[in-house]
Amino acid sequence: MAKEALVRIGQLYAIEEEGKDLSCAARKQLRAEKSQPVLNDLHDWLTKVRARTANGGASAKAMDYTLRRWASFIRYAKTGHLPIDNNVVENCIRPIALGKKNWLFAGSERAGQRAAAIQTLLGTAKLNGLNPEEWLKDTLEKLPTWPNSRIDELLPLTPAMIEKLK
Repeated sequence: MAKEALVRIGQLYAIEEEGKDLSCAARKQLRAEKSQPVLNDLHDWLTKVRARTANGGASAKAMDYTLRRWASFIRYAKTGHLPIDNNVVENCIRPIALGKKNWLFAGSERAGQRAAAIQTLLGTAKLNGLNPEEWLKDTLEKLPTWPNSRIDELLPLTPAMIEKLK
């Protein structure tokens, strides 16, 4: 059962590989033509297999989870801009997840909240193509004399990102 599920999911990733260099519009078309039929077959297969699977086991729980969230699971295939998975986000938060035991010793709840805010800013800098260390150094040098009314200008955003927000 697991092997069959992985083969079907592998087909979806193969389609994504085929469309990785396409425009959003072309990727949306590719997904409509190729991914949607695979997803429809996967849903039918999951439904049939689940009907034959005893309740309470890990396989039943995994299938129930997927079927309950089917609309969210397939949302990417209706667009050309959404990724098939959240691996980029998972990779970004991995250092924080791996260090979570260390965060237990932040000193207090407020200190933990400050650490989380700083980690968020550093992660945002990295996601926006900035060197987090350089951004933080530059910000800390500017901060003492920076006017509060312009504090948002110190956020770790590139000029292109700032224009998008306007």
